[in-house]
Amino acid sequence: MTEIKSHPVDGLLRTDRMPHIWCPGCGVGTSVNCFTRAIEKLEMDLDKLHVVSGIGCTGRVAGYINVDSFHTTHGRALAFATGLSLSRPDSKVVVYSGDGDIAAIGGNHLIHAARRNVDMTVICVNNYTYGMTGGQVTPTTPDKALASTTPFGNFEHTFNIPNLVAASGGTYVARWTVFHVRQLTRAMVSALKHPGFSFIEVLSPCPTLYMRRNKLGAAVNLMEYFKESAVIENGADTRTVALNEGKTVLGEFVNVRLPTLRESYEERMKEALGEKFVPYEGSK
Repeated sequence: MTEIKSHPVDGLLRTDRMPHIWCPGCGVGTSVNCFTRAIEKLEMDLDKLHVVSGIGCTGRVAGYINVDSFHTTHGRALAFATGLSLSRPDSKVVVYSGDGDIAAIGGNHLIHAARRNVDMTVICVNNYTYGMTGGQVTPTTPDKALASTTPFGNFEHTFNIPNLVAASGGTYVARWTVFHVRQLTRAMVSALKHPGFSFIEVLSPCPTLYMRRNKLGAAVNLMEYFKESAVIENGADTRTVALNEGKTVLGEFVNVRLPTLRESYEERMKEALGEKFVPYEGSK
């Protein structure tokens, strides 16, 4: 009888929920593999790791990671995560969701979570579309690209998400693709260790809706494009990293240490209340 061997990260996944719902060629699963590898490298206490997601293909990650997880309403993952981060300062909170959930309906929460420097890590898988709900246009859909709501091509200006987050106050900002698995894993390690608001944009194929509608071939074709067009510029000015045709700027763009929301709150309370102020148990 053939021995069935387990996968190295099986212990970090809810294997009873497999097979997963992602399409063949989708990059979300690859990003999850990088995430589990990062957790392993850091030897994180899984009882103090919380994964929060919204609605969408990437939002299903919270249901497959075998840790304390929250599958929240559409666009509100960052709001839920802010409350969780403040109430559990001894834990690490991760928001894992898609470009539509985070940058569209959740865009207001994104800029304010970055502005406040909330201690959380945000992993935003950008596949340029609403993959689960019909392939509608998103704030990251490229210019002239077809979507179910832009049958004659997208005419709206496209978000440069790293610049949006950096301009809002994010203290760790990076971008990689699901082709660059080693670099992405290392970035996730850095983001999880970072005190404050850390954000990684992960560029990923959506072969079923975005690529099929735009006649871009199979997922492997976009992976080849990621490989050929990649320009790694660590420390690049985020105003210059917009996704232009023929060039995909990747790297760690921002990494600074500033007081987190909790640290700012505790400092102000100590000034106001003196010895009467008692920090929450487990406060950093």
